[in-house]
Amino acid sequence: MTNRKTINSVEPKAYEGMLMLEKYLNESLLTPIHKEFIKIRASQLNGCGYCLDMHCQDALKYGESARRLLALAAWRETELYTVEERVILEMTEAVTLIHQGGISDELYTKAQELFDEKYLAQLIMAMVIINAWNRIGVATHLKAK
Repeated sequence: MTNRKTINSVEPKAYEGMLMLEKYLNESLLTPIHKEFIKIRASQLNGCGYCLDMHCQDALKYGESARRLLALAAWRETELYTVEERVILEMTEAVTLIHQGGISDELYTKAQELFDEKYLAQLIMAMVIINAWNRIGVATHLKAK
């Protein structure tokens, strides 16, 4: 494996842009747990160990249980998650695996029934942002410490 440079050391302006998106997300209406579930599920699907480690730690700091974090990869097979969380996780998978068709009309309608348009837009932005971070982490071989 080659030693890869981090984006922030080579292209700091691009990295600053990502940090601005993260600042937007931190100022959004999204609950900390909704944000972390999006970040964790996308990171699982994208194989980004760096982000997965960071966001599991953050979720624990926000009071999330280890039990729910451990079951997150198999969320469909358990009753541990609320209806809202299940829709968020399904949307996260649809955005992350966008090549499979993205968010279906049926799923989008479910989300509209649960969330107002601003919250829904912020959910989608959170999904887009973590997928960008995951791609940076995987492409540059960032490692959890």
